[in-house]
Amino acid sequence: MGTSDIEAASEAKPVGSPETHPHSQETGVMMEITSSLTDEQVFDKAVLSTSALFGLQEDTHLTGNQYSLVGSISAIAQLAWQPFSAWLIVKVPPRILMPAMILGWGIAEASIAGCHSFPTLLTARFFLGLFEAGCLPLFTYLTGIWYRRSEQPLRIAIWNGMNGISTIAAAAISYGLGHIESELLRPWQIIFLFAGLLTIVSAPIVYWKLDNDISVARFLTEEEQLLGIERLRVNQTGEISHEFKWSHVIEVALEPKSWLWVGMVILPNMGSGMTGVFGTLIIKGFGFDKFQTSLLNIPFGAMQTIVILLSCWAATKAKLKSVVLIAFTIPAIVGTAMLYGLNRSAADRPALLVAYYLCACLFAGNPLILAWAIGNTAGATKKSTMLSFIQAGVSAGALSGPLLFTSEQAPKYLPGIRAVLGIFIALIGAAVIQLLNLMFLNKQQRKKRIANGKSGDVVDESMQTSVNTTSKGQMQALEEVVALDLTDRENDQFVYLY
Repeated sequence: MGTSDIEAASEAKPVGSPETHPHSQETGVMMEITSSLTDEQVFDKAVLSTSALFGLQEDTHLTGNQYSLVGSISAIAQLAWQPFSAWLIVKVPPRILMPAMILGWGIAEASIAGCHSFPTLLTARFFLGLFEAGCLPLFTYLTGIWYRRSEQPLRIAIWNGMNGISTIAAAAISYGLGHIESELLRPWQIIFLFAGLLTIVSAPIVYWKLDNDISVARFLTEEEQLLGIERLRVNQTGEISHEFKWSHVIEVALEPKSWLWVGMVILPNMGSGMTGVFGTLIIKGFGFDKFQTSLLNIPFGAMQTIVILLSCWAATKAKLKSVVLIAFTIPAIVGTAMLYGLNRSAADRPALLVAYYLCACLFAGNPLILAWAIGNTAGATKKSTMLSFIQAGVSAGALSGPLLFTSEQAPKYLPGIRAVLGIFIALIGAAVIQLLNLMFLNKQQRKKRIANGKSGDVVDESMQTSVNTTSKGQMQALEEVVALDLTDRENDQFVYLY
């Protein structure tokens, strides 16, 4: 697929025009796969919280902070696996890597049904986390190589929005399965067995449907493949490369913006321990029984979905991820403060539920930070490394978040809630620092262009709704940048997004 072929394919219409680019087909296939997989992955995690309502802690003889450790152990496995994850994403084709991970985590999930003690439960959850470790980096990496930067926030929101759908599904399915009376299996065992087998069945389906990238997409014609490749050149984030470059890894490690994103993603994932692992127990502490508690988690799942989609839509329209992130963190702060300050009386139940549902705004954090980070990172190895760093941050947050809560804090869990309140305030501070840092980097890029004899001001076409690259000179310049697999620091034409 040379330059002349791409030029011929794009002569008739602008590459970004809806009549020519394979945008709708990409959305139909890629979003269907990543959305369904995210739904399954988060559903697998959500059933731990709902299973706690149906005797998991009692039947496995958990005491003290053992339930917190069970909630954290999968994140420990994910954290340990990240160096290998960055290498695998570059070296192993997604069509092979993704089904393998899915099959592994499905087997681990189903195995939890056979656990009867803390050590066995800890082991099964460890392997669950190990196989899930590469999922978020791989999903984000796929989004980055299939879509332009202006399209990425909404696409990430679509598959991240499955957090809410999976919460709804976990609550509804657990409510139904929890009513099953069996002499062989306890309700929580039935829930885990159902979740694990559902995941195992999906592995061959993913292998059948998934394509590695646009250039080999089986659902596109040869002309559509060429147009798809061309419309992504404006991202200036590099082509698909299977060469692992240690210089990219070092660049990520030395950049302050990398560590700011890691810090930013740690914070909301620490906060999610409140709702993800202890959410049902907190609601139960309002005075509801286990079946009422399970159903009351459904509106929280709906709020998650709305928050994720709305925040990423707003970021796409405003082209300001930092401001949108801060705006959606404020309601989470208000909700957490209300949970901490309100009494647990029957009269306060409506206000307590409103407060808890406001905490769903914290789920705007992950997709916005992911889209913000991947849109500001160029180079194949640098992207995979940055995503692995972020996954490490997600894992570190998910690991430490549940440890803020202990069974001794029940039923109010006030010390844990107070800590989460401070976490959300810190997230706003980190977002402001990153915004100022990226503004500084853009000024440095402008100085670099002027020093290299180029115009100081450039048009970032990757953030436009339509891209026309029919200019031969412009096309050659973009192709040179892509072919060299330059990082954002090496490419003086790169524009950082706020």
